[in-house]
Amino acid sequence: MRIVLVGAGIGGLATAMSLHAAGFEDVTVFEAAPRLGAQGFGLNILPNAVRELAELGLLDELRQHGLQARELLMCTPRGDLVWREDRGLSAGYGWPQISMSRARLVEVLAAEVRRRLGGGAIVTGARLVGLDGARGAFVHEDGARRTVEADVLVGADGIHSAVRAAFYPAEGPPRTNGMTLLRGTTWGSGFLSGASMTVLGDDRRRFVLYPMDRGAGDRSLINWVAAVPEPTVGAGCPPPRESVSGMREFLLREFGGWRPPDLDLVRVIRDTERIHRYPMIDRDPVPRWTFGRVTLLGDAAHAMYPAGSNGATQAIVDARVLAWHLASHSDAGDALRAYEDERLPQMTELQRINRSMGPERVLTLAHQRAPRGFERIGDVFGEEELAEISRSYAVTGRFDRDRVNSRPTLSVHRLRQHAALQDHGSAG
Repeated sequence: MRIVLVGAGIGGLATAMSLHAAGFEDVTVFEAAPRLGAQGFGLNILPNAVRELAELGLLDELRQHGLQARELLMCTPRGDLVWREDRGLSAGYGWPQISMSRARLVEVLAAEVRRRLGGGAIVTGARLVGLDGARGAFVHEDGARRTVEADVLVGADGIHSAVRAAFYPAEGPPRTNGMTLLRGTTWGSGFLSGASMTVLGDDRRRFVLYPMDRGAGDRSLINWVAAVPEPTVGAGCPPPRESVSGMREFLLREFGGWRPPDLDLVRVIRDTERIHRYPMIDRDPVPRWTFGRVTLLGDAAHAMYPAGSNGATQAIVDARVLAWHLASHSDAGDALRAYEDERLPQMTELQRINRSMGPERVLTLAHQRAPRGFERIGDVFGEEELAEISRSYAVTGRFDRDRVNSRPTLSVHRLRQHAALQDHGSAG
């Protein structure tokens, strides 16, 4: 079976590795960009996805290039604690939660794809310009046009997916929620446990900080992201191409008075040398991902707002589920439909919840109920309310501890499975 993947981001590369592990050897990843790469900002991989990468043999590399998160704190702008929970191994999962650079994760995955499937398994500078069933037309950097026949074609080409656009041509651009993200990284002193994620917020702004690498002594590479409403940006923030110093001064005006526990936010902002700005966007859920022998995966299928650390996480899970179904069905079309039946309803619900900012909505509720602050969080929330918000979000995303620790493995080898299917057919 020949499988073509469009997009060499986290989802596409994880799919290539998953397919190889399931016994598929004829797998090629086509990437429109002339070279692989991603911004060096951070991401978190939740334990359910770390489990999948561990079963692909990557756990040691993840530990080498990232940090194992220990806790999550949700705080008001003045640093009052709204909610705290353990994360990863500290929360009883069998696998850690990993904080690391997105660019580093892409490097790790790409190196393994090339090692396992061969140097030609990733083709860069190849832009999809036409789709006819599972036949894709690509234009290369030199202008040459090449048509590739596949038994299965997977669109893992992100929120601006060309594969998705072929099936939903009237969809238009991604949907914005009126928020803008400003992101950066800087080296600084370790804070709290040394592996803590802190989210501060009121009813309209957020500031997220966590370490994603360690340096000498107690130094950590801190990843941060600020979210502000676009009207605020229009009134006081420089345009996207403005100088870093201009964006830095805007951030200091907006967040200079915020007080995360054990961390000097003003210093973090001042010490950041590069700041990038993006709109907060997602896509509306669609009723189908699969069209014959073509399907969608990751952001191409279910782009969601960056709340709850689910972007890369769910793309990795998609990859493993898709490979499992392709290895477990004798008919590729049946396999793609089974993959969609399993994943689409789950991701549609998660997209919906992320539009209310997922578990971070506790910060909005805290501000609405106690805009002047509080002495005891118990005066603002009922005894079980905060825990239930966190628990229900994990259950919706299928990354609650009991499920992750106890569910059957998705590892399967297609050759063994195909033999079992043949034996079953003979016995019938």
